[in-house]
Amino acid sequence: MSEQTRIIAGPFNRVEGDLEIRLDIEDGAVVDAYANSPLFRGFEQMLSGKDPRDAMTITPRICGICSISQSAAAARAIAAAQGLTPTEAGAKTAALIHGTENVADHLTHFHLFFMPDFAKPVYENEPWHGTLVERFSAMEGSAARAAVAARTELMHLMGLLAGKWPHTLAIQPGGVTKAPDARDRVRLISILRTFRTYLEKTMFGDSLETFSALKSTCELEDWRKRGSGGDVRLFLDVADAVGLNDMGRGPNQFMSYGAYETADGYLFKRGMMLDGRERDIAFDRIDEDTAYAWMTGDAAHPFEGRTTPDLDMSEPAYSWCKAPRLDGRPVEVGALARQIVDGHPLARELGQGGASALGRVIGRLLEIARTVPALEAWATGIEPGVAYLRRGEPLLDGQGAGLVEAARGSLGHWLVAKDGRIANYQIIAPTTWNFSPRDAGGVPGPVEQALRGAVVRQGETTPISVQHIVRSFDPCMVCTVH
Repeated sequence: MSEQTRIIAGPFNRVEGDLEIRLDIEDGAVVDAYANSPLFRGFEQMLSGKDPRDAMTITPRICGICSISQSAAAARAIAAAQGLTPTEAGAKTAALIHGTENVADHLTHFHLFFMPDFAKPVYENEPWHGTLVERFSAMEGSAARAAVAARTELMHLMGLLAGKWPHTLAIQPGGVTKAPDARDRVRLISILRTFRTYLEKTMFGDSLETFSALKSTCELEDWRKRGSGGDVRLFLDVADAVGLNDMGRGPNQFMSYGAYETADGYLFKRGMMLDGRERDIAFDRIDEDTAYAWMTGDAAHPFEGRTTPDLDMSEPAYSWCKAPRLDGRPVEVGALARQIVDGHPLARELGQGGASALGRVIGRLLEIARTVPALEAWATGIEPGVAYLRRGEPLLDGQGAGLVEAARGSLGHWLVAKDGRIANYQIIAPTTWNFSPRDAGGVPGPVEQALRGAVVRQGETTPISVQHIVRSFDPCMVCTVH
């Protein structure tokens, strides 16, 4: 009979927050994983009793990486409770701001969070290792430096439209506070053209439209072999060599709240894919289970739920993270999930039977290639002189949900107001969905499922396969428990 061992792996993050994962290992592979979010912050308690408008100031401080997503969710929750609809121009400008943050986040994930693992000494005997060290070494890689420079130029868009980044107040329930003029339009178009040039020459080595038009893994493989140049092709070479497509299969259940809603609808549509079948989202069937979380209270919908910590940290709980479930199911969220729900054929093939580490990274690359042309169209369509903000009356009583898509996946804010004050405010972040603990039925969360079967080499304390899988989800743990 084989012997089972246990290790605590971590830290993992190259972004904000802490993460520990307990791994049960047998015969050189993970048989069970338990994701622990060890940091509790208490933003939902901070919001209690505040003016509802304060949510737009406080919630972006949850995260310095996806603060625009938090702003957008808070503004939408207030708008839903008020019955207020943003102006058409305001909605498109908010989408332009939000999409820019998400694209910048995908760029950062690829160059600074995911690829540096391949420059580690564990791969030093591989023929491609020297190239990866030169391109992606942390702080020193030439690709990383080029990406940071391109990202810096792109984020000038935030200065023009959002005033500052992070923690802007430009996005409001009725639209945006900045009414761009003709000069702003010219500068925005110039910024996006420069960014496209970097992407096509350095990152993809091809046009964005060519990459986004790939419909299958066979077409992706042909694209990799027939072209030359670009860090995406280098990534695909390395991914094939280490078997990324065989790592990290999560639940075959994907969700998207819909990304970048304007008067024309969503750029990437709202919905679910459950075991290969399209479904609408039953929003009233979202619950947060607390069976294995250091939280008090029973499972509840966010409008009724509370975030009250169990200070005794009682067993069998092992995380501050609740376990969000949709109709009793864990669901995976993120860029690949968005592309799967939207119907992109390559994404759907990559998600068959559950997403892999490779699929999640390609999902982000697809999203960059598909989103940047939309940003260009929104910037080109800016109309000086039209209304960018619709004003509403202060919210006294009501409730509303603000549902958006952050870079890492579906983000929801649920607001209940009474007598002009916040009576309840609950947040479910993307990493809360993906890094949830087990629920009352003992069903693991998505990353816990994805880690089963991960190979553990002799002597590894934080296995390299586990690092690839965890980082394919791009955890942001300060958002997880907020």
